[in-house]
Amino acid sequence: MDGACLELSQPIPGASRQVDALEERALIRRAQRGDRAAFEQLVRLYEGSVLRLALQVVRSEEEARDLYQEAFLKIYRSLGRFRFESRFSTWVYRVVMNVCLDYLRRASTRREVQAPEAEPGQVEFFHAVPDKRAAQNPEKAFQGKQIAERLRAALARLSPRERLVFELKHYQGLKLRTIGEYCGTSEQTAKNCLFRATQKLRGELREFV
Repeated sequence: MDGACLELSQPIPGASRQVDALEERALIRRAQRGDRAAFEQLVRLYEGSVLRLALQVVRSEEEARDLYQEAFLKIYRSLGRFRFESRFSTWVYRVVMNVCLDYLRRASTRREVQAPEAEPGQVEFFHAVPDKRAAQNPEKAFQGKQIAERLRAALARLSPRERLVFELKHYQGLKLRTIGEYCGTSEQTAKNCLFRATQKLRGELREFV
């Protein structure tokens, strides 16, 4: 499939809908035969999840949209090679993961990797968020700033795969088995990667935990 003229509309968070397996399979078959409308429907199924993952990685709406476009362009160009040997969702997220890993590798060479922020209601890594009274407690506020700065630097020193696995586990709440599937590897390998990342971060934050 030639993606040279592919133009995707801007992602619409929350616009994704559910279809059953047979309907999705039919859409994939049609898209593989060059049906642009069918591919657009597939995009609508996964755009919300893809955009959320991109935002988790880059923390910039503009850059996240760039990753979104890049990921779906790669999906479009390689769709003909999908052979239904795995779930389509798993295949999609593997493509997205590779795009995110490439971004993190590029960003790490520029030293521009930023620490992720917790989603609303989530607890920061190692419960490091200062309590709500921090503004009334200068010592707690100062320590919270120190932790944030140290965590940002520590995350920047993780390998791209370690950082992405860590974020998928702690900020996306994915199970290690699912992370392994998305990375095209085993649950144990994902677990080992997460362990290495956690140990490195604990070492960086040992004076705070």
